[in-house]
Amino acid sequence: MKNIDQAYINGEFITLSGTETFDLINPSNHQKIGEVVLGNEIDTQKAIIAAKEAFKTFSKSTVEERIVILQNVRKAVESREKDLIETMILEYGGTRQFCTMSFQNMLSGFDSMIEVLRHFEFTRKAGNTRVEMTPVGVVGIITPWNSSNSFICSKFATAVAAGCTVVVKPSEMSAMQTQVIMECFHNAGLPKGIFNLVNGLGNVVGSEIVNSSYISKISFTGSTQTGKMIAKEAVGSMKRVTLELGGKSPNIILDDADLKQVIPQAVFGAYMNSGQACVAPTRLLVPYSKLAEVNTIAKEVIQQVRVGNPEDENTNVGPMVSEKQYERVQSYIKIGVEEGAELLSGGIGKPEGLENGNFVKATIFTNVKNEMRIAQDEIFGPVLSIIPYENEEDAIAIANDTTYGLAAYVSSSDEQRALNVASQIDAGRVCVNGFKHDPLAPFGGFKQSGIGREFGVYGLEEYLEPKSILV
Repeated sequence: MKNIDQAYINGEFITLSGTETFDLINPSNHQKIGEVVLGNEIDTQKAIIAAKEAFKTFSKSTVEERIVILQNVRKAVESREKDLIETMILEYGGTRQFCTMSFQNMLSGFDSMIEVLRHFEFTRKAGNTRVEMTPVGVVGIITPWNSSNSFICSKFATAVAAGCTVVVKPSEMSAMQTQVIMECFHNAGLPKGIFNLVNGLGNVVGSEIVNSSYISKISFTGSTQTGKMIAKEAVGSMKRVTLELGGKSPNIILDDADLKQVIPQAVFGAYMNSGQACVAPTRLLVPYSKLAEVNTIAKEVIQQVRVGNPEDENTNVGPMVSEKQYERVQSYIKIGVEEGAELLSGGIGKPEGLENGNFVKATIFTNVKNEMRIAQDEIFGPVLSIIPYENEEDAIAIANDTTYGLAAYVSSSDEQRALNVASQIDAGRVCVNGFKHDPLAPFGGFKQSGIGREFGVYGLEEYLEPKSILV
């Protein structure tokens, strides 16, 4: 069993002042695999002070120095590939397919930011004025449990590129994963104080970060509800915020699309990261005239979806991260049945032979009305809603009829037609004919899916303040 009792502050692993502990449970079998000591306000303040002191010098570092730092961290992360993937599978229950992809995303976060840095103009001219893009200050980074280390790497890379120092509060449920990434960062030989990390609860460590006058910016990924709380608190000291929040992403299948190709993609896509993904296309919009055919294909495809041991490279859906999350998904499946949606596959309970873990049946509801809760609420589990529409205009209206606006997907045999539809969707990122990721393109949400953007030039500018110097 793994015991984690240290924070990483000012370039050193230090014993925490906090004494409260949190059990780490394997979601595949409910066995206790570790225990983490939770940091308190004193630990957090130490981390913030270290970052504040380091910012005085690091903010004046050169682009070349920052690139070297990012290259060194990338090498250190790459050297622990097996540990990072295996620990994520064990502690989080992510499938081997997803955890391998998540590891690649860790590396690409450094690669893309190095590329941006090499061409970014920190000094510009506006009219006759000199404009300097200056680092915003100490950044509080708060990450969720569904891809913890990937978020830490991408946010840290952006902060360092801007000349900022950071204090990280990861999910306490990801402490074993966090331990490995801390060791990577330490082995990279970072300047002291630019990276600090304290495990702890949101209402303790997170609250201290959000309310500290020494923190200039918060970068948060997580639920919309928590994001709203952070935004309210941040206003007190006028902190800058980047909030990447929830989603209920529509996947529009236009009437000219090849259903035998796009429906299998849609079903497997909805179950990305076992459905625990804010960008998962969990609302599948199809023409009324083709609903029966879609149902037939989806029912065939679901037989190929493998729910089970996340260590197996053929598994598509692993366990939910916790019993609480399992119960949440079960409650929404019950709601779907009560609302009158047609259960095409899956349903209440655990798959046969998987009773010892937090496993959910891969579930599909069809003939769903968009006003139903299963179509409006972010379930965060392997539950797909098939929603029929009348025509293209109706599809766009249904897609936009949500409080969210993070991601969307459009499929058509006519790419220009798909692009025309994509331009009318209220979402920060729209994929045409497939599932794509570009680490240089801006990522973030419309409406209640967030504020600000991450990745590439757009993400870097969120960590910078323009200073106008008029001569």
